Amino acid sequence: MSGGRDIDALIEMMAKLPGLGPRSARRAVLQLVRKRELLLMPLADLMQQVAITTRECTRCGNLGEGPLCLICLDMKRNGSELCVVEDVADLWAMERSGTFKGRYHVLGGTLSALDAIGPEELRIPELVNRVAEEGTEEVILALNATVDGQTTAHYIAEQLEGSVRLTSLAQGVPIGGELDYLDDGTITAALRARKDI
Repeated sequence: MSGGRDIDALIEMMAKLPGLGPRSARRAVLQLVRKRELLLMPLADLMQQVAITTRECTRCGNLGEGPLCLICLDMKRNGSELCVVEDVADLWAMERSGTFKGRYHVLGGTLSALDAIGPEELRIPELVNRVAEEGTEEVILALNATVDGQTTAHYIAEQLEGSVRLTSLAQGVPIGGELDYLDDGTITAALRARKDI
């Protein structure tokens, strides 16, 4: 690179962000520097503010500015439904859909023997306690359809068996999906989750 030490360091740091490689990071930094007053300075101020004020919600694991996030503070949410997700990005994706009006529980990952991630490294004990203490009627396991995601779902189901209704998201053909482009696992899941018309 050739923009000077500070610019090169910024490009290198931005290239570490998901979805940005060195080329995209270079373009982003150039745009920020060119529009210093409009983009760079406000972005720097916002990043500093977020670094100071953002914290993990003590109840669900979402991000917020206080001990509890806005979702946990919202008394209009259905407290009897608890949707379990792997990480905050999954929670935000569910919220974008606008269809789920219950509460969430962020695990912080999935069980993985290879990476030595057990239940204690995740927020599974907190989940079990929440279900017992909050009068939860249904736990929706909205975990990714990966081996680790499914292993985690089975473990949670074992821990909560008999104490609450357990459901999972339907899996299969996405809206607008063409069978020819789907992998075998998706087609198999779609066949197993078929419903009456």
